[in-house]
Amino acid sequence: MGTLKAQRGGLSRRRVVVTGIGLVSPLGTGTAKNWQAIQAGENGINTISLFDASQYSSQIAGEVRDFDPQVFIERRELRKMDRFIQFALAAAELAVEDAGLKREQIEGDRSGVYIGSGIGGIGTIEENYRILLEKGPNRVSPFFLVASIINEASGQVSIRFRAKGPNSATATACATSTHAVGDSFRIIARGDADIMITGGAEAPITPLGVAGFCSLRALSTRNDAPEKASRPFDAQRDGFVMGEGAGIIILEELGHALKRDARIYAEIVGYGMTGDAYHVTAPCLDGDGAYRVMKLALEDAGIAPEEVDYINAHGTSTPYNDKIETLAIKKLFRDHAYKLAVSSTKSMTGHLLGAAGGYEAGITALALFHQILPPTRNYEFPDPECDLDYVPNQARAAEIRYALANSFGFGGTNGTLLLKRYVE
Repeated sequence: MGTLKAQRGGLSRRRVVVTGIGLVSPLGTGTAKNWQAIQAGENGINTISLFDASQYSSQIAGEVRDFDPQVFIERRELRKMDRFIQFALAAAELAVEDAGLKREQIEGDRSGVYIGSGIGGIGTIEENYRILLEKGPNRVSPFFLVASIINEASGQVSIRFRAKGPNSATATACATSTHAVGDSFRIIARGDADIMITGGAEAPITPLGVAGFCSLRALSTRNDAPEKASRPFDAQRDGFVMGEGAGIIILEELGHALKRDARIYAEIVGYGMTGDAYHVTAPCLDGDGAYRVMKLALEDAGIAPEEVDYINAHGTSTPYNDKIETLAIKKLFRDHAYKLAVSSTKSMTGHLLGAAGGYEAGITALALFHQILPPTRNYEFPDPECDLDYVPNQARAAEIRYALANSFGFGGTNGTLLLKRYVE
């Protein structure tokens, strides 16, 4: 179970590190492809091709256009899995391979899976409801439920790798996979597992999914310039852009990782979760929930705000979120807010909803490992209310010791991870 410990509130706990990263996003399938695209400031947003969106107010999204599920899943098994589960399995395979883990090292009750989704199998639900209406109840697929329910992403990954430890899922809107990673961190820290395969997956770009967000008037309508549509913290932002994909990371107890001579990307040292208790979709206007969740993550690790060098922001490109997240950062970090870097990779991928936190935790770990700040693309027109260093348009080298990764969701649910550069 390992002997290396960290301290929190006088209580001993095991240290937890990131040893594998699997990314599937509008920037492509594969971790190296995604990291290279992030550094180059590439864009994965285009006109929707998964269905005819010509009648929608927003006709753009971040689709995973190079994804071939048969690379990762047997063809006969695909009908048992919605697209979000396919993404989860693919990202998990990539993460396990990246970690250098063999199947026999995962099998058993010391390895677990914790993968969430904000919406789950909405495409499968839509299709089977159409079949019900057109052909009757006897024609609904016998795989309808197992293909669409949220915990089947964790279930399928657990079965694939015979991981018999903790097996769970969370559904907390856009904070989903940050909570999954944070809870997995605590599972290992308290000794209930040595390895956790964790993160999130989402495939919401369907007629009903896009229509729902259009009705909320939450999406960018910059249909004539998709590559310019996601512009976090920019004065001309007009809404977020939906994205799809998965971000899965491998967490390990430090001693377990060192014993097998694993490459370590970063250490997770803090986690916070809060509720706004304010509104079903809008963030609390004084930034209280975002402020408290970042503060809790720092307190969990026992570090001062001045030690943080980078924040991977929730940064959705909506008028309210970006302003309020900036307000919360300034409230917590005070003068240091103007010395640290803040960026949003949603400017390149769009918003992966329940998968965003897992994806962005992976990107943050890569930033710490390579000592490179990811850029905020499309930052062209400064907003007086968003006046921090958002790493505009170009990645840059920097010394990064500690980094926060923020996720805030509908219902006022918030999650923050604190990662640290790992030095032997």
